Amino acid sequence: MTLARPYLRLPSIHPRQGMPPQMELAPPEREGGALKVVSWNLLRRIGATVRDVIDLIRAERPDLLLMQEATVDIDTLPTLIGGHYARSPLPGRIHGLACWSPWPYRRPPLTCTLPAGTLIRRVAQIVECRSLVVANVHLSHGQLLNRRQLRRVVQILPQQAAILGDFNQVGPALIRHFHDVGPRAPTHRMADMLPIRLDRCLVRGLTCLERHVIENYASDHRPISVLLKPSGGRAYK
Repeated sequence: MTLARPYLRLPSIHPRQGMPPQMELAPPEREGGALKVVSWNLLRRIGATVRDVIDLIRAERPDLLLMQEATVDIDTLPTLIGGHYARSPLPGRIHGLACWSPWPYRRPPLTCTLPAGTLIRRVAQIVECRSLVVANVHLSHGQLLNRRQLRRVVQILPQQAAILGDFNQVGPALIRHFHDVGPRAPTHRMADMLPIRLDRCLVRGLTCLERHVIENYASDHRPISVLLKPSGGRAYK
């Protein structure tokens, strides 16, 4: 697969390769070469710890784990359980995007800049894992801005790709040719009162066979899980 030419591409920060992943973390063989992707906003510093992340990996056995609001504390992940890891901090912030997989990446994950908000400059992490190209995102809260950021991500992806992460969006994304296949259950409780679905998965040229929200309360966001394969198979019902 060839990525389209991005607006700006920077090397991912803190790429790390650990030992071979522990045997109990190896994903099972899945029908038709489908891959399981899990996405989780960790809630920097006061949310999920590296041990919580390891527990999630052991429970879900994903082919690819995407994280938002990951700090340097998560950088110990490949040392503790092996596998392949990279983190892309947001400019000027203590946290950023990170990814882990038991499989070697087809090439080191890339970081691309997105249209900036007033306070926070955003990036996307582009990961090529086995047969998938996936964008890991944590978009701004502004509803016009986060849709501009999403359109920028779409410009650099190949025809067959997925976008997962914390979209911070209310209502549909309205991105042409991409379909929202993520779970419909709430993933975040705003101000500890209003449940809302902020964590999403958009795909183009892929079919979602399974989707669910994972009951985990180590963070203010619950993880989401999707099972993806190239289109042509049975769609999720």
